[in-house]
Amino acid sequence: MLLLVGLGNPGASYAWNRHNIGFMAVDAIVRRHDFSPFRKKFHGLVAEGDVGGEKIVALKPLTYMNESGRSVLSACSFFKIRTKDVLVFHDEIDLAGGKVRVKRGGGHAGHNGLRSIQGQIGADYRRVRVGIGHPGDKDRVVGHVLKDFSKAEEEGWVLKLLDAMAAAFPLLVADNDADFMNRVALAMQPPRPKRTEGDAAEPRKDD
Repeated sequence: MLLLVGLGNPGASYAWNRHNIGFMAVDAIVRRHDFSPFRKKFHGLVAEGDVGGEKIVALKPLTYMNESGRSVLSACSFFKIRTKDVLVFHDEIDLAGGKVRVKRGGGHAGHNGLRSIQGQIGADYRRVRVGIGHPGDKDRVVGHVLKDFSKAEEEGWVLKLLDAMAAAFPLLVADNDADFMNRVALAMQPPRPKRTEGDAAEPRKDD
């Protein structure tokens, strides 16, 4: 069994914040893989599904970001899920928008949601770091993460990324983290089509 956690803040005013991309990712996965409807439980919203023969419990804590660990601990205790079988999707300011990295363990890097989870269940869980970009000034970080994605970001990469992560999710379930990252990267930057003999030759610089 795998506990899939998306981090964010509850309420319509936060729904499209950059800080809520963890919620968005879980929503996309739940839709893509036909999970049950969400219901309130464990201080959050819970949906259940099966991916590749593995039972998945999806959780969106409703405790607000700083208390995410309470919700995660409650679900882990009920289902007897080990820390190593917890997978957390969260926003990452140190990655450019649209970039994704998967890692196990490590520090929380100042992310309050991760700090709360580690305080409750320890650090040996997997996390999917979803890049939202850095504002360039540490004093602007809070405003940056609590601001909605722009229309250009939404149309340029956010929706595309959510779809790519949901499609590649079975690779995470199978512990193929590297393949998951590669699949998402290819979806975000598909290779250029190969030229054929019928393609027009590019003009020479001295033409």
